[in-house]
Amino acid sequence: MLRTGILNPKINSLISRVRHNNLLVIADRGFTYYPQIEIVDISLVDDVPTVLQVFNAVKLNFDICEIFMAEEFKLENTAEAQESYSKAIGSIPVTFEPSADIKKRVPLAVGVIRTGDTIQYANMILVSGRV
Repeated sequence: MLRTGILNPKINSLISRVRHNNLLVIADRGFTYYPQIEIVDISLVDDVPTVLQVFNAVKLNFDICEIFMAEEFKLENTAEAQESYSKAIGSIPVTFEPSADIKKRVPLAVGVIRTGDTIQYANMILVSGRV
């Protein structure tokens, strides 16, 4: 029985299948459904859990070399929300691109973790590095 770290078996399974340069999506509650991609839906109610809560849990055991986010995140959200993301991300490089381009990357992902987050364009595409 797991006692620490990520306890959700489906998320553990998903993360364990990620290899070098694979993509993993952490998505908000309104994220587009992709039938060809495994989706682990952990949404409970509005903002439980949030994208950042999942990101903070995942990054402890996941070598992230880059993150993709929608440009619209910067346009639609407060400076406070943007600062909380910046603080959590730290020194990991982030590429902001149009939401339409983000959606083109998603089919290449190993899977999606869907949250209950209500922050607009909070979705993050994590690119795995090398261990």
